[in-house]
Amino acid sequence: MKLVQIDNWRDYRRDGEQFLRTAQGAYNKKKKTFSTDTLYNLTCMAIEKLIMAFLMKNGDLAENHTMGDLLRALQLHLGAIPELADKLLYMNDFQEICSLEHFTIRIPSEEDVIRFLAIGEEVRAVLYPHLYEAQSGATH
Repeated sequence: MKLVQIDNWRDYRRDGEQFLRTAQGAYNKKKKTFSTDTLYNLTCMAIEKLIMAFLMKNGDLAENHTMGDLLRALQLHLGAIPELADKLLYMNDFQEICSLEHFTIRIPSEEDVIRFLAIGEEVRAVLYPHLYEAQSGATH
C-alpha cells in the first residue's frame, strides 16, 4: 500500500536544514547570544523538522514531537537504527516539558552541544537519500 505524501514536506526539510545551519554557524562563530540551551533547542528543531519531512513524504506523522516519539515513528519506516536511537534518546533527556508534574530541563555543556550538532548532522545524513532522491514524475 502506497501512502500519500503530505504536501508541504519540503517546507519542513528546508526549515530543518536552516535550523541546523544556524546552530552550526552560531556555535562555530562562538556567538554569545546563542547559549548552550538555545543551541540544544535549535538542533532539536532541526532534527524534528527533518524527521517530520521524511515522515510526511511517506504519508505519516509522529504521535508527538519528543525525540523518543520521533524515533519510534522513524523506526517504523527505517527499521532498527540502534546507534542513532541511543543518540536521540540522549537528547530527549535534556528537556522533559510535556508534563507539568515531570517538568525538567538540564542545561547542556559545551561538550553536549558538540555532540548535539554531530547528532543533527547524522540525522541529516541518514535521511538525505530519502529527502533528496529523484522522484519520477514528481514536481519540485
